[in-house]
Amino acid sequence: MLSELGALLVMLLLILLAAELFTNALEHLGEKLKISEGVTGSLFAAIGTALPETLVPLLAIFGGMKGGNARVAEEIGVGAILGAPLMLSTLSVCLMALFALKKRGVSGRLAPEKSGFVRDLNTFIAAFGLAAVAMFVPHEQPAVRATLSAGLVLLYFVYILATLRASAALVHGGHGTEAGDVMFLARLGLPGNGATIVAQLAGALALLVYGAYGFIAHVETTSKLIGVSALWLSLMIVPIATELPEKVNSILWIRKRKDTLAFGNITGAMVFQGTLLPAIGIALTPWVPQKEVFAGVALTLAGAAWLRWHAGRIKVWHLFVNGALYLGYLAITLG
Repeated sequence: MLSELGALLVMLLLILLAAELFTNALEHLGEKLKISEGVTGSLFAAIGTALPETLVPLLAIFGGMKGGNARVAEEIGVGAILGAPLMLSTLSVCLMALFALKKRGVSGRLAPEKSGFVRDLNTFIAAFGLAAVAMFVPHEQPAVRATLSAGLVLLYFVYILATLRASAALVHGGHGTEAGDVMFLARLGLPGNGATIVAQLAGALALLVYGAYGFIAHVETTSKLIGVSALWLSLMIVPIATELPEKVNSILWIRKRKDTLAFGNITGAMVFQGTLLPAIGIALTPWVPQKEVFAGVALTLAGAAWLRWHAGRIKVWHLFVNGALYLGYLAITLG
């Protein structure tokens, strides 16, 4: 047991190091490309750090289809798909509030760039709402389910185009990405050019994925001593590990008062995980409204709607409400 806990700590430290390297290189990339913080956070950072939790359901689902335990694989796949947005819209934003509390106070203002923040949340609420509706579409109507799945994919590409289209105006308005620190590899004497930035990004991303997977493996081993279902495990425990990159990156940015990057990293990942991954779930899994699943979807949408309602006037205490929603989910599933 102690060896497992020690391994968990090592993997956690590895994720923290990788997140610091990743955010540092990403800021330099955004500054070099002269793009807005919205694009850097909502697209680049969100997609990059979402890779661990994206691969988990895909590997689970396709592994089950190739001869593994299909039912367990589907449970893990559905849980990982829905658990990630739940964690982001509740616990992750609450953790940001905790790290902003000391300097800003409970009534302190958080100020992500409003247009990108609203676009992220509007897209996510629409997509995740569509995914929730799909749970009630019978499998005897494959054309309807396929249409909903395709609609989610299309929605994400429309979102990408809208985010990129808004970038130039935001940079002109003072929302360009700015690197606050010297790039780590440049401190070692390497030139701070595009190739070095890409090298640091690639190395940091590889560490993020490796650390997250190592964390998952040891969490799963430890959880066997507790005796929980595959669905509950994938809804609650796996996302804690796979969402660590988003949590850590956003905490680092919120402490530097880079609110747009901090929120964009989370809300952009929510859009990515609320469109493409549910599209796969609808197409390849039962996707039915079980108690744990439907409660997770409802509270995820509630957390996103709460943030959207306060867009442009977010205070630190608002994010603690999202944390309370996460505690509510624990009460529902463990009760």
